Amino acid sequence: MPVAGGELAVLRWPAAEPGAPVVLALHGITANGLMWARVAHHLAGRVTLLAPDLRGRGGSGTLPGPYGIGAHADDVAAVVRALDAGPVVLTGHSMGAFAAALTAVRHPDLLSALLLVDGGVGFPVPAGLSPDELISAVIGPAMRRLSMTFPDRAAYREFWQRHPAFAGAWSPWADAYIQRDLVGEEPALRSSCRLDAVRVDGTDQLGGAVADAVHQLPRPAELLWAERGLMDEAQGLYDERRLAGAPLRPTRVPGTNHYTIVVGDEGARLVAGRLLAAAGVS
Repeated sequence: MPVAGGELAVLRWPAAEPGAPVVLALHGITANGLMWARVAHHLAGRVTLLAPDLRGRGGSGTLPGPYGIGAHADDVAAVVRALDAGPVVLTGHSMGAFAAALTAVRHPDLLSALLLVDGGVGFPVPAGLSPDELISAVIGPAMRRLSMTFPDRAAYREFWQRHPAFAGAWSPWADAYIQRDLVGEEPALRSSCRLDAVRVDGTDQLGGAVADAVHQLPRPAELLWAERGLMDEAQGLYDERRLAGAPLRPTRVPGTNHYTIVVGDEGARLVAGRLLAAAGVS
């Protein structure tokens, strides 16, 4: 789809019936649109699902800057208007939730409902760190992965299968999602995520208008939050205390971590159910 500076790759799972509602889903900071495939499976053609590869990732990896959450919000608006698809049900996971919240504030006419998934609400970060150190403190190994190379696709699969968040949760859905991230040629395959885009986006979501967006939403919204963290640690990004001041309907999703709340079967089933309800589809 045409956006400022070029074209944005958008994955599309069409509805079985013409005129069905449209859901637009935004992925996290080092992810790509195929992260939503398992949610699409549970949506089962009852709505059309659009999932862009955000600027600087996946099929949109060559799109130039400027980057930032505001750029993603404007890209989303451009896609909805170009397709004449609005108003859409808008959702986002992790960084995508911050982008979805800012889109709702900047372009309230383009959405009918908003669902945030383990993101969108600011969380505490250590003080006195550089932007790179701050981002690494939050997303850890995901940041280091962007500077790594892999000899073949099997090596990249093995790298992700060792990730604590995917222990016991590996599936063809997860494999397809991580394989879409790879670019280049063997024996030097690498992530499609542009490090400069991740730096800007990661710093952007730590404060200012992006962090404030959730407090300025034009309509009520729900937050689904994973009980466990990015490395499957017991402390997730959120808990009741951290969400106490957020003007959202928070729902804890037990048995999920930051990744499996979207890529795991039970998490994806719940997210899909909430999206169908928001779209008014049984």
